[in-house]
Amino acid sequence: MLECALDLFAGREYDLAGVQEICAAAGICPAHTYPGVWKRKHASLDIRGEPASWRRGEGVRLLQRPMRRSTPHPASAVIPTQYLRSVRLERHDVPSFDEYPFHLPAVRTLKKLDLHPEVTFLIGENGSGKSTLLEAIAVAWGFNAEGGSRNFRFATRSSHSELFRYLTLVRGAWRPHDGYFLRAESFFNVATEIERIDSADHALLPPLGRPIRESYGDLALHEQSHGESFFALMTERFSGGGLYILDEPEAALSPMRQMAALVRIRDLVKMKSQFLVATHSPILMAYPGARILLLEEGGIREVAYEDTEHYVVTREFLNNPRGMLRELMS
Repeated sequence: MLECALDLFAGREYDLAGVQEICAAAGICPAHTYPGVWKRKHASLDIRGEPASWRRGEGVRLLQRPMRRSTPHPASAVIPTQYLRSVRLERHDVPSFDEYPFHLPAVRTLKKLDLHPEVTFLIGENGSGKSTLLEAIAVAWGFNAEGGSRNFRFATRSSHSELFRYLTLVRGAWRPHDGYFLRAESFFNVATEIERIDSADHALLPPLGRPIRESYGDLALHEQSHGESFFALMTERFSGGGLYILDEPEAALSPMRQMAALVRIRDLVKMKSQFLVATHSPILMAYPGARILLLEEGGIREVAYEDTEHYVVTREFLNNPRGMLRELMS
């Protein structure tokens, strides 16, 4: 059963090319193809034959009732599942590029950030703004600033910037079934919030549903080590068909677990998932085919894995640790 849900939020920008591809693959006849901002009138476009009306501005129908093909579309037809295509900074709305967070290198020169349909890495030196940008993208998507799914609405300390208010997310034609924002520094707070919610539900007769903690495996997150809880999140909670935004997931993972995380990311990508990851790990950023975006003083540019400082420095150190240490300590 295929359903194309363009979005839940009115006034967002959608990707015209993605919708046209969906129309072609599913046999939908577009009555009008207006670029720009499409506003939501009804919940979804159902390609099973249900009416669907969308509008741009006032009273303009975007798509008519879907029209079935007389013969099934070929098996080779590819229906894209990229959920987040690009991010654009509305520069004309920015109050000042001399103030935080707009003075950060990653933000000051940002115009548009094109993402890979499967895995995109944001890399850069400390203070380049990659975590700030990643957090803003997550909040603009609807995630809680401290992490978790879109159902979490708690705040231990409001520390996120206002950058999300100036971002436009260009979304694909498909809506993800799952999603999560992992912020390494505040994952402890997410685990605490899960325990609080489960305790509140347990006091109700009958309870509202099964405990949230069961979605993360057999053990509560606070009963596991930091690294074990991170890995349980990826193996137990991430179910596929989702957008996963991860901020330095390697922070608690050993090298072996980082390699295991690569395998899990591959499995989730095969299940129609998309990843956006800020990392310093040369192991994680080795993911085959990923787009690596380097955030530096001059702006943001795509780089090859072998050209990253993380790869070069790590290789040189491991090839000659004594020589590197001698040079560093002299």
